[in-house]
Amino acid sequence: MSQTITVDGMSCEHCEQSVEEALASVQGVQSVEVDLDAAQATIEGDAATQDLVSAVDEAGYDASA
Repeated sequence: MSQTITVDGMSCEHCEQSVEEALASVQGVQSVEVDLDAAQATIEGDAATQDLVSAVDEAGYDASA
């Protein structure tokens, strides 16, 4: 299953990497692709959307589904 969430607050490649690592740590995530320019992350796997949003929020960025 593929999900796309919006991620606000990213301003550089380091931010992009931080969000990717936060999402990859969520149980059920198989792969993550973060697009800095589009301010979005696409996640493959069966992780709950709220868990993904929470992981990004805990990393210091604003996420919404």
